[in-house]
Amino acid sequence: MKPPRFATYLLHLFCPPHRAEELEGDLDELFRQRVREVGLRKARWRYMRDVVSLLRPSLMKENGNEYPTPAFSTMLRNYLKIALRNLAKNRVYSFINIGGLAVGMAVAMLIGLWIYDELSFDRYFQNYDRIAKVMQNGTFNGEVFHGEYNPAPMGPELRTIYGDNFTHVIMSSWTRDHILAYGDKKLTKTGNYLSADAPDMLTLKMLSGTRAGLKDQNSILLSESTAKTLFGEADPVGKLMKIDNKLDVKVTGVYEDFPYNTEFREMKFIAPWNLYVSSESWVKRAQDNVEWGNFSWQVLAQIAPNTDFDAVSAKIKDLRLKHNPEVAFIKPVVYLLPMRKWHLYSGWDKSGNLEGRIQYVWLFGIIGVFVLLLACINFMNLSTARSEKRAKEVGIRKAVGSVRSQLISQFFSESLLVVSFAFVLAILLVLLILPVFNEVADKQIGILWTNPVFWFCGIGFSLLTGLIAGSYPALYLSSFQAVKVLKGTFRVGRFASIPRQVLVVVQFTVSVTLIIGTIIVFRQIQYAKDRPVGYDRTGLITVAMNTPELHQHYNALRDALIQTGAVVDMSTSSAPATDLNSQNSGFDWEGKDPNFKDNFGTIAVTHDYGKTVGWQFVQGRDFSRQFTSDSSGMVINETAVRYMGLKDPVGKQVKWNGKPYRVVGVIKDMLMDSPFKPVYQTVYVMDYGWANVINIKLNPAQSTRESLAKIEGVFRKFNPGSPFDYRFTDQQYALKFAAEERIGKLASGFAILAILISCLGLFGLASFVAEQRTKEIGVRKVLGASVTNVWALLSKDFVILVVIAFSIATPIAWYGLNNWLQKYEYRTEISWWIFVAAGLGALVVTLLTVSFQSIKAALMNPVKSLRSE
Repeated sequence: MKPPRFATYLLHLFCPPHRAEELEGDLDELFRQRVREVGLRKARWRYMRDVVSLLRPSLMKENGNEYPTPAFSTMLRNYLKIALRNLAKNRVYSFINIGGLAVGMAVAMLIGLWIYDELSFDRYFQNYDRIAKVMQNGTFNGEVFHGEYNPAPMGPELRTIYGDNFTHVIMSSWTRDHILAYGDKKLTKTGNYLSADAPDMLTLKMLSGTRAGLKDQNSILLSESTAKTLFGEADPVGKLMKIDNKLDVKVTGVYEDFPYNTEFREMKFIAPWNLYVSSESWVKRAQDNVEWGNFSWQVLAQIAPNTDFDAVSAKIKDLRLKHNPEVAFIKPVVYLLPMRKWHLYSGWDKSGNLEGRIQYVWLFGIIGVFVLLLACINFMNLSTARSEKRAKEVGIRKAVGSVRSQLISQFFSESLLVVSFAFVLAILLVLLILPVFNEVADKQIGILWTNPVFWFCGIGFSLLTGLIAGSYPALYLSSFQAVKVLKGTFRVGRFASIPRQVLVVVQFTVSVTLIIGTIIVFRQIQYAKDRPVGYDRTGLITVAMNTPELHQHYNALRDALIQTGAVVDMSTSSAPATDLNSQNSGFDWEGKDPNFKDNFGTIAVTHDYGKTVGWQFVQGRDFSRQFTSDSSGMVINETAVRYMGLKDPVGKQVKWNGKPYRVVGVIKDMLMDSPFKPVYQTVYVMDYGWANVINIKLNPAQSTRESLAKIEGVFRKFNPGSPFDYRFTDQQYALKFAAEERIGKLASGFAILAILISCLGLFGLASFVAEQRTKEIGVRKVLGASVTNVWALLSKDFVILVVIAFSIATPIAWYGLNNWLQKYEYRTEISWWIFVAAGLGALVVTLLTVSFQSIKAALMNPVKSLRSE
């Protein structure tokens, strides 16, 4: 017995939806009563009459919503109030959501600040876009090489012949330690000798004095920190001081210290190039004699406004070939390397392609995006997972008049509120972590409080994160049908969990990849550290020979140091044991192919050098004072023997630029250059005049502190005008791994945070699954299931997801890390156990995370769980 369909249709056609439902209910109830009283036929006619009587303007003119549209501010306040109540009600989920997002945003923020610092390197200089280094490249024995070493005539040639293309051409020495003295104050500072117009090119920010100060040959410009150390608060301009105890100079200006993210950050003073030329006879000879074959200096340049780097490079490319036609076989090319590439593109592969830190900018940028993605995945997973808990809320809201757009706005407001809390917490975390991060990354980064770009990116970044993280929950939850939810017939469907499972797989794919990458990076570092170095670094220190006193009194200094008992042996060399800073050609030996182009590392040493550093002889002997012929002797390493193809090298004659030398010994390869490259073919010759550093072997029977105190006393006696500055060789050797260790530490830190974020999300999902299956667990326990059975039941799905993630991460990690290792000639192998260890590690972490909730659910009293259901 139903009322006429046509009448019901008319009622819904002309009445507003909310009024039609109400009237239909009343008419339906009256219809059933009339059927019992007057019969079906009369009841139908009266139903039709009642419907027609209701179709009057007073009922038809109303709009489709009986509730007035609230003001936006009222709605927003209501949304925020509800969001705060939900956060307070579900504290664990709120902590996971806000904490996970905050960690992800903090990592992204740190990486963003690091990338900003890298990309802004050297931008302190106003002429940044027009400054360049003069470089040279060529092909030697099939390999492309690049170098920034230039001959002394290069600067004058560019200035005179190609002057129209340059605003400034600067001759430069190398930035190295020098002794600065004013009265009784003496300190070691790094500095440079530059052409007089260098301050204008570098746009020095002068605090006192003038940029033109270097035009006076006997002048010096000091950085602010150096001036304060030497002169305190007094004005240093006009005061006289000394460089290296031999050059009297007058302070003509004080400039602001260069920022830490510049190429010149270690340049604490600048002295005139002309002073350098006049004080060093070998430099003056190279300049006066126009020696194009002596590559010992740098040349910097600023191109003119009316040209560009490529155009100028094309004009000067044959400059070396013009003056050194004999090197045509290496196809030398002179070119300009713009300042914008100095830092991020600071190296070349064997094919001559630019490479450098730019690869780490991309690497960490990708890591930052993925770590933030992990945090967003957590939010989306937990929000959708708890959808059933909020299904009735959605149903009731729809039943009382909420439209879908309002529900979407509500869920987005909750998402943005969580992101806002996370953003504030992320800034606090960054402030807390920055000091440690700066130490590890070798940076001086701070939050850019006054930079509008930082706030625009930060707030925009937060809004984007909130919209992305809240999009799926907002659209998904708001799509629930009110009737099904309130009737209890709503089901999420068996495929509803697939998106969450996919996101979990993505999370652990990223985490496992980072774990594998971290292990490989540290294995590569350890592999190089375990490499034989061919000498003994223990107790070995070096002292720079910066002053004439050290050269003049070397023998007396050596005797006095050995008499103290603090020194086992001592010698000098042209370079420290950790630096191969000189390479030369022009060698000839028996059996050499006339077409073979040679090149050797060349180190000048004095007697006792071998005993000081601990040479390990394979054949022959060390240099000895008992053989006067050793002044023309030569010691070579094993690589040099193979390079020259000598079978019995001891006693063989080797000529260098026509001068004959006799090989007196062969030593095991002494690792002086990069530990990640093969040892270079190197020869060692006797030369007391080519001494740059003093090598001292400390007595192991005495404490280091006691020995250094005795050594310092002797140095102050023979070199009173200089501070006693020394360096431990093992510490200098450790610096060779600094870049790789820095990358490894940063990558491991990000990997740990990524795993932490993944575990937070996993913990939340495990908690939800356990809560969702409470009744099932109770039934299983009543039927005899053990705690182990329940634990396995709840853990199985997560284990499968981790296995899938491991299967995806393994080839990705192998491909990326194999390509990364190719840049190292001396590299470790990628062993299978690394992948197994990473996979097992991820599995153990997953089980530990999930087990807490699984065991907690398994131990619950089934009577209580079934009753609560």
